[in-house]
Amino acid sequence: MNSYRIQSKHMKKSSEAAPEFEPEFIAGLTKIFDEMIPFNRVLGLKITSLKANGVTGRIVMRPELIGHFISQRLHGGVISAGLDAMAGVAVMAAIGARHMDEAPAQRLARFGKLGTIDLRIDYLRPAMGEHFDLRANVMRLGSRVATARMEFLAAEGTLLASGAAAYIVS
Repeated sequence: MNSYRIQSKHMKKSSEAAPEFEPEFIAGLTKIFDEMIPFNRVLGLKITSLKANGVTGRIVMRPELIGHFISQRLHGGVISAGLDAMAGVAVMAAIGARHMDEAPAQRLARFGKLGTIDLRIDYLRPAMGEHFDLRANVMRLGSRVATARMEFLAAEGTLLASGAAAYIVS
């Protein structure tokens, strides 16, 4: 059983190489994320990188996402929902990487039971700017539960929020 671990500047890197996904798998998972989960469109959340050992995304600031009218800060719910969504797709990628012996379409069909069972977000700084980058990595992928860590960053890379989550995978 393969285990994919977070590759953060704050943690020791795993010596295990992550498999490369086929274009068909990347396109299918991106379609699920972009088209089949309408709330991701509401957030304006887009995947920018999809790999077995982590995913990245971006949210562009829009007036509809403002949570504080005076300071023009991003609403905290956008931050938590964005981090939850990114961690969910990171878990999907880790599941896909675990089953590389299956065809891409067969691996994509595995995601129907995925759901958040625990989510913690630490808001570290006000989120203001033109866009925000999100990162998520799977810490552990078990047979029933996966855990992930997430980061919400300002355009220049300042950490604005961090999170941890658990997902049911079976």
